[in-house]
Amino acid sequence: MSAGPAASRHRELGLTDREYELIIEKLGREPNGVELAVFSLMWSEHCAYKHSKKLLGRLPTEGPHLLMGPGENAGAVDVGDGQAIAFKVESHNHPSAVEPFEGAATGVGGILRDVFAVGARPIAILDSLRFGELASPRSRYLLNGAVSGIGHYGNSIGVPTVGGEVYFEAPYEQNCLVNAMCLGIAPADRLMRSAAAGVGNLLVLMGARTGRDGIGGASVLASAELGEDDASKRPTVQIGDPFEEKRLLECCLELLDRGTLRSLQDLGAAGLSSSAAEMASKGEVGLEIDVGRVPLREQGLEPFEIMVSESQERMLCVIEPDELAELEAVCARWEVRATAIGQVTADRRLTVIDSRAGADHVVGDMPVEALVDDCPLYDLEPARPARQIYGAPARKLRSEDPRDALPALLSSSNLSSRRSLFEQYDCLVQSRTVRRPQQSDSAVLQLYPDEDGDGVRPGIAISIDGNGRRVACDPYHGTVEAVLECAANLACAGAEPLGLTNCLNFGNPEKPHVAWQLERSVAGMADVLTRIGVPVVGGNVSLYNESGGAPIYPTPVVGMVGRLPDVGSVPQLGFAEEGHEIALVSPRGFQPSLAGSELAKLHGAELPQGLADIDVGAVWECIEQVRGAARGGTLASIHDVAEGGLAVALAECCLAGRIGASVSAPDGADRLTGLFGEGVGRFVVSGPPEALSALAAGLGDAVATIGTVGGASLALEGGLEWSLDELGGASGALAAAFG
Repeated sequence: MSAGPAASRHRELGLTDREYELIIEKLGREPNGVELAVFSLMWSEHCAYKHSKKLLGRLPTEGPHLLMGPGENAGAVDVGDGQAIAFKVESHNHPSAVEPFEGAATGVGGILRDVFAVGARPIAILDSLRFGELASPRSRYLLNGAVSGIGHYGNSIGVPTVGGEVYFEAPYEQNCLVNAMCLGIAPADRLMRSAAAGVGNLLVLMGARTGRDGIGGASVLASAELGEDDASKRPTVQIGDPFEEKRLLECCLELLDRGTLRSLQDLGAAGLSSSAAEMASKGEVGLEIDVGRVPLREQGLEPFEIMVSESQERMLCVIEPDELAELEAVCARWEVRATAIGQVTADRRLTVIDSRAGADHVVGDMPVEALVDDCPLYDLEPARPARQIYGAPARKLRSEDPRDALPALLSSSNLSSRRSLFEQYDCLVQSRTVRRPQQSDSAVLQLYPDEDGDGVRPGIAISIDGNGRRVACDPYHGTVEAVLECAANLACAGAEPLGLTNCLNFGNPEKPHVAWQLERSVAGMADVLTRIGVPVVGGNVSLYNESGGAPIYPTPVVGMVGRLPDVGSVPQLGFAEEGHEIALVSPRGFQPSLAGSELAKLHGAELPQGLADIDVGAVWECIEQVRGAARGGTLASIHDVAEGGLAVALAECCLAGRIGASVSAPDGADRLTGLFGEGVGRFVVSGPPEALSALAAGLGDAVATIGTVGGASLALEGGLEWSLDELGGASGALAAAFG
């Protein structure tokens, strides 16, 4: 059948003609308005991953600590003592580009619900943000709005924002990235799955009333490029209420403690359509939903609007009929609205009725398998571009003198202190935070207090990382770097990685060069995770991040969780004591490079097409040895060498510890490259001589003593010296712009 004028409505909803024909085949007839709306969302890129699902199958998803993997609201890993950590990262990019405050706030709300949907109490939030250059008024507007939205939601609901990252690059000017990660803790034997079960059981909608906010959000915003009419898309951005979510959170956790719920599902993208269809698919059952019973915030909503609304702070659960009275009593105590809106059926169909027009008035009848399992999946057509597709940045530094380079790097938007941003967030609520933001390369939380008095407090470390510019240079090796950088951050605290979550932010996958970026990035992630033995527990894909036909930098963001035997032994980031020796730990055969570096950006250099090969084995050896030294508690400070190279890492150690250092540059590289060249796997460590000797015993000549802690300046061999006041003044540039 060909799609004629009467059927052209499907194109407005993001469906192709061929997809519309497939829907007709699955139904055996043309869909009505409700059914077409539901199919358009369930078959959207955001819900179906139709351009990435085949690629994601390459990622390793099994590991010794894995308790819950991809396919659930959040993944979970075993952290010992009968406890599990559930975690996930998701994007809210397009909504934040249209309305930064509500887009970021509801992104936090959504990721919180993903975590407590599996029965875990949220204990931490991290965020990964990307904006255009800080000199741009639009970028500052988006930054202020997004940071305010994150702080508003997290602070109001009482979950600490303990870490994150933010970068400023021209390709994100029109299409910012707002990725939010949440972690929660739960008894390992009480994790809740979302599969609907038990024919005749009730389907109960809990939480806020349903309105028109967010209608079409998944298909209108997350599955298409942004254009000049972004303002007209504001109605598709959801409105959040953290206080409603706090009550909903506590109510759900009490019901789980009581054993009242058979399954629980967050209402996120596509609202009732997605949550109900996915619950039915996982449970191999059907669901009947009466939209006439859904509590509405405004009258006159059509059935299709109720089914696709993305109003926030709502959860869907399945209970046995005789549990309804108990559920209603618990919900009443928490002032949470609860309404039985349907039931589990045996026919494996999603049936939508509207009792407002009659008790049995059917407005939609769709096979669950067609909605969830039969969405067409597409093969990418990748082609490596003949040349670099991203233009050179504007030159901001003309000097080649290292004396000028270090202050310029510290004052650059990507390397200056993030303190002014983190101060917008409460990082201490819940009293688990051991290391505040910028006190360590990873966030560190204690799992529970020292109840038996032995002085040991088990904990976890968390990091979130990604570097779009490096991935733009080389999607494969740039992604490998991101994963290893995340693991290196955990190693600085002594944490062994247990699992990884990811958010793959890319442009339009129907374009060959973007398809190539995505394919190579996933290949790099799969290879390095298989090599180091870390599974993917779940994540998110955000595609079509383009405006005006120009894609963002390919930006795979990875979040990693690791376990710590004792948070009391975690070293600090900054130098700690006068007279301590400083050593540089480097993978065997490592050579720093300025290609694609922060200094190259300041010099206005073109991005290269390719980065140097990475010896993953040598890097992993350094990470494991540094992790062991951190756990031993003998090193005073550990900091990994990342953007800006060795000189920037040394300056950050001085500023964090408020003490200077005298250092001789390592041999084997020219002056600029040795000080500012980048690459993954290096660490700056300090401590007593015997602590460095112990580390060298495991790594040999990979550990080189390069200096001594002390004084009020950073002095480098060859007459280079900067006072702490000068370095600190330079690193405060972001605070001035943000203020």
